Amino acid sequence: MNLRFLSTLGLALITTASFAQQKKPATKAPAAKTAALMTTPGGTKLVEKVTKQPGQLVIPYEKYVLPNGLTLIVSEDHSDPLVHVDVTYHVGSAREQIGKSGFAHFFEHMMFQGSDHVGDQQHFKLVTAAGGSLNGSTNEDRTNYYETLPSNQLETGLWLEADRMGFLLDAVSQKKFEIQRSTVKNERGQRVDNAPYGQSGEIIGRTLYPYGHPYSWSVIGSLEDLDRSNVDDLKNFFLRWYGPNNATLTVGGDVKPAEVVKMVEKYFGPIKRGPAVAKAKYAAPVLPTDRYVSYSDNIRFPMLQMVFPTVPEGHPDDLPLTALAQLLGSGKNSLLYKNLVKNQKAVQAQSYQRGSELGGQLTFVALAFPGKGLDSLETTVRNTIAEFEKRGVSDEDLQRFKAQVEAQRVNSLASVSGKVSQLAANQTYFGNPNYITVESKELKALTKADVQRVYEKYLKGKHAVILSVIPKTGGVAAAKPDNFTLDKSGYTAPKDEYAGLKYVKATDSFDRNKQPASSGNPVVKVPVLYQETLANGLKVVGTRNTEIPAVTMRLTIRGGHRLEQAMPEKAGIAQLTASLLNEGSEKYTGEQFSAALEKLGSRVSVSADDNETVVNVQTLTANLPATMALLEQRLLHPRFDAQDFARLKKQQLEGIGNFATQPGVIADLTYNRLLYGTSNIAGTAVAGTAASVGSLTLDDVKAFYNKYYAPNVSYLVVVGDVDQKTLDSQLGFLNNWAKKDVTIPTDVTGVQPDKTTIYFVNKPGAAQSEIRVGYLTTMPYDATGPYYQATLANYVLGTAFNSRINLNLRENKGYTYGARSGYGSTRYAGPFTASAGVRADATAASVKEFMNEITNYPNGISDEELAFTKSSIGQSDALRYETGPQKAGFLARLVEYNLEPSYVQQQSDILKKLTKEDVQASAKKNLPADKMYIVVVGDEKQLPSLQALGYPVVQLDLEGKPVVAAAPAPAPAAPVVDDKTKIKTEDGGKLKTKTKKS
Repeated sequence: MNLRFLSTLGLALITTASFAQQKKPATKAPAAKTAALMTTPGGTKLVEKVTKQPGQLVIPYEKYVLPNGLTLIVSEDHSDPLVHVDVTYHVGSAREQIGKSGFAHFFEHMMFQGSDHVGDQQHFKLVTAAGGSLNGSTNEDRTNYYETLPSNQLETGLWLEADRMGFLLDAVSQKKFEIQRSTVKNERGQRVDNAPYGQSGEIIGRTLYPYGHPYSWSVIGSLEDLDRSNVDDLKNFFLRWYGPNNATLTVGGDVKPAEVVKMVEKYFGPIKRGPAVAKAKYAAPVLPTDRYVSYSDNIRFPMLQMVFPTVPEGHPDDLPLTALAQLLGSGKNSLLYKNLVKNQKAVQAQSYQRGSELGGQLTFVALAFPGKGLDSLETTVRNTIAEFEKRGVSDEDLQRFKAQVEAQRVNSLASVSGKVSQLAANQTYFGNPNYITVESKELKALTKADVQRVYEKYLKGKHAVILSVIPKTGGVAAAKPDNFTLDKSGYTAPKDEYAGLKYVKATDSFDRNKQPASSGNPVVKVPVLYQETLANGLKVVGTRNTEIPAVTMRLTIRGGHRLEQAMPEKAGIAQLTASLLNEGSEKYTGEQFSAALEKLGSRVSVSADDNETVVNVQTLTANLPATMALLEQRLLHPRFDAQDFARLKKQQLEGIGNFATQPGVIADLTYNRLLYGTSNIAGTAVAGTAASVGSLTLDDVKAFYNKYYAPNVSYLVVVGDVDQKTLDSQLGFLNNWAKKDVTIPTDVTGVQPDKTTIYFVNKPGAAQSEIRVGYLTTMPYDATGPYYQATLANYVLGTAFNSRINLNLRENKGYTYGARSGYGSTRYAGPFTASAGVRADATAASVKEFMNEITNYPNGISDEELAFTKSSIGQSDALRYETGPQKAGFLARLVEYNLEPSYVQQQSDILKKLTKEDVQASAKKNLPADKMYIVVVGDEKQLPSLQALGYPVVQLDLEGKPVVAAAPAPAPAAPVVDDKTKIKTEDGGKLKTKTKKS
């Protein structure tokens, strides 16, 4: 099953034959005629056309092939005035070699560093200035680059993508190479080395797959391989894999196919075809016995991971394996939930099937409670797998699975980017953008026998990789001793793919240096609203959107964590109450409720945040009545079961205990304590503290629910394929929700620092340091006043990718994977915060650069920066109201802050009139660089360099309490030096030994 991009439902009508895939012409459809033979004057061939038929959920498209081999897919969709451009290259880490891992991902970074006709760092700037968004991603099998833009900016997007496809290499310098290598290292540090369980995927890969198999290393690569790489390696990688014949260009949205074809022929047509790319094939891994491996990590919960080799994506067994994995370990009706989570043997447990192009794996994951052994966890997982054989598959199991997949497919059509991504992925992996028809048929034909069959074939009696991740603090043993040793004896080096490659640029008949002009900004229509207020005070606001047959609802109950202001000793009760509502109701147990939702493919979930409790609802339009009946049960008739309470309370306490393993969380908690002090509940985590949650009782939760869940402090926003009259008939139960006397706490003044001070929290061995810089403002949210103007002023300081802070720390210095700043107010005054996770050895330098940028910003911005701010923000409206959640967020903002829809136009007017003096005045007022908190969480080795910056430095523990400085350590003894050891003097006169490699 295609899990990477869930596809749509129904059968599409192919009105022209795909001659590359069919030996004989298809029966002619009325719209076909001679279109199948169409070739443009530029030599581009139309090879396939899929149209939407009444009552079908499909993605219409036209597929073309250019003479240079580039596949072009165009999907016309005028529902929103925007366009999404995706270029997918059929190359990922699976095309790398031993010793040169991480190249595909590294090259993704380099593709944003400029080309012959696009300056350094200008790709992000030009797209952002056009009001768009962009990014790239890499996995084992492909790399893609994408932009979402207002539709008038389509040609700019195509010009940018074509330039880096055909004119990149001369712009690749050693300096850019080194900076991006550092950035990739920072990304690895953030996502792998400094993240709990971050190395587990790498260890599973090299244990499951044979040495030399491209899935045996991670996509991001190793530090050693990154250090070993050079500019020539990277250039050869581009020449080998980045030709137009190994790429798919997909354009979707408010476009006309004929116009897109002309633009693509102009910009991409002259680019030369690259070397041919053959389909890779590797045998599935065979495990002669169970392979046990383990490693220690900075974690609270020991983890057991059991992985069975399965099949690639698109294999006939992929879908039934996905169903099997869900039945075993997804949701409250799964066997793993029953055997591990429900009875509190594990914090959480799940299983999933993931198919990639060259192989697949069915994975079981379980987190044990602290101090609990992994051997017993393994036994329970194995017993659960055996239990499935006795239990089998029921009709209801299959019904629930199919309903969920169908609902996911419908919801995946909510955005033009989602549609384009599916077309691009299906063309790349299967050579068929219309692969959704295959998936639809497979889902419809799936039987219980299929699920039972794949269990027998891939799980029963089969061997697995069993990984144990144990805490560095000790006290827990691996499930079994390690028994796997990497065997390199059967490895044969692949043929050289990079010999004789030459860089041949395109010859053009036009000037690529000239950026395409764009027409006027597309007209963006703010959603048309309907609204009413029920007799009990509940406000209902909605808008109809018929693009997909689905409905999104968001019920907001004001208060949330802030309600604990009057009872700080019960901090965490808002979150625990919300969690308990996600269990059973008066009519249903938690498992029964979950099953009822799964049968519909619907979602009704409750969560608590700083200022509110939110009930999110997602349903297909056809299932709205049944979903509303479940909403009524969840909201108005909670079960409040004592066993559920005990389990959820324990899980919340464990989550609080787990904060100490996550540097980013430590930084946020420490920062909030400083901002808000002890008298403001906002200084305490939404989850509460171990002491406060430990004291909570079920009666406390019932009392909180009965007192604070009230319609008169709530509002409901509805977006989707339902009109007001129909909606009213489904929401009648809300009239029975009793009004209550609820007082929402007012704001409490925070604590302002007298002078800028560094607060340091030691995280031994941290590969990165987490930095937070800022203070608590006195500005609550406003849509058109000082707060809005402050957000405009911050745009080029720290909001945009091309902001001063990010360009400095990431692109110029290579200290971080990303740095930013912004304001965070709601109805309550919020902080100004600048933040980043930075390379450990650049901790002090990063703090210095943060403070330099903040200090210098009030000196003023340039004309170019002002123009960039106006252009970028002013053209971004086309992207704001596309999906159901986006529209729901817009409606919620109107109600939350008592706004009229016209505020959007007022903001536009303010932006147009914005001057450099306005930005400077806001920065001077709102950036007190001499009175800010600086929080650093990192290894104590960074302390001396931080102290050298000249700011006062206060050391804190994990609870935010000052640490008494220890007496200086005695001088170290002279190191013993032999012929395998060299002494390296580090900054500060410290000595470090390093073993030479033989």
